[in-house]
Amino acid sequence: MTTSILERISATRRKLIQYGTLMGVGATSLVKSGDVRASVFDGKEAAGLNTPLPEMRYQTLGRTGHNSSRLIFGCGATLSGGRQDHLLNAAFDAGVNTFDVGFQHYYSDAEKNLAPFLQKRRDDIFLISKALVPSDIEWNETISVSQAKAAAQGWLSYLDESLTELKQEHVDAYYFMGQNNVSTIQSEEMHKAFEQAKAQGKVDYLGLSTHQNAENVLRAAIETKQFDLAMIAITPGGWYDWKDRSILPESPIMSDLRPLLDEARAAGMGLIGMKAGRFLAGRKWLGWGNPDAFNKYYQPQLLQAKFSEFQRSYAFVLENGLDAVNADMQTMQHLNENFTAAATSGDYFASNIANTA
Repeated sequence: MTTSILERISATRRKLIQYGTLMGVGATSLVKSGDVRASVFDGKEAAGLNTPLPEMRYQTLGRTGHNSSRLIFGCGATLSGGRQDHLLNAAFDAGVNTFDVGFQHYYSDAEKNLAPFLQKRRDDIFLISKALVPSDIEWNETISVSQAKAAAQGWLSYLDESLTELKQEHVDAYYFMGQNNVSTIQSEEMHKAFEQAKAQGKVDYLGLSTHQNAENVLRAAIETKQFDLAMIAITPGGWYDWKDRSILPESPIMSDLRPLLDEARAAGMGLIGMKAGRFLAGRKWLGWGNPDAFNKYYQPQLLQAKFSEFQRSYAFVLENGLDAVNADMQTMQHLNENFTAAATSGDYFASNIANTA
């Protein structure tokens, strides 16, 4: 009897401490972020009251041979304003082993703020960075040889800057960032620039990211046989157009784009999705949100999952042709939600369409 009473007192005391921690951390988080949901999550996390994360799943990224977590930590926006080591370490400890960042002329101090984390974790992660190809040509113009030579040298200079910011001598992959011009993708001068950097030991793999003209860019990349990774803006409803912040008009839905995605993967490219759920957030003047926009593409099992609309979009694209998704995670709540979607996406489909490892 005495032992039972002591146990109950101990349990009550533990709960009081937990809830005290929840309230204290939650209040501090709310002051900093103004986000009620995130502050509650942070408080519960500190108090040890959140549900443990599931086991991460992994997929080989094309011919890189890297067995990547299906969730890639997008560091650009998250680290542009300061260090977030607690998020980086939490993601790593949970099983995220691929981290993506970008050059200082777009992402401010993101690379610099990633550097301390890299000093401790570099040997255990796959590191990606990227830079714009400096050129004034429009998306539908053809780059000249002289323009391409200048652009190639500019891109190599950005790579050197990235290495300095990251305090590294080598990145695993470096991208042609935000690329929408087919002739640049096909440019021999650009490919020579990459080979030069590779020979110097600065980078192993070439990648691209694209928000516009993505289908034509991806087709061009397949034809060149030069690209190892492609990060594409794609949603369950089709291509996402960054310029209009919407689904590209007359885009095929993602399931109809599957043959193209399979072709890219057969050509040795690892496919990484971005902006999978951005359209769901909507626009301010339209009332912020299109939460049901993709529901018509989902099978009943996914609709019934205890997922937010954003988690459903990540799970869907992962099971319909992508190897991984890149996500910007600025709170522990976002990390938890994105992690869970990537780790359990295959549980809500009749077959594991993406052929996960």
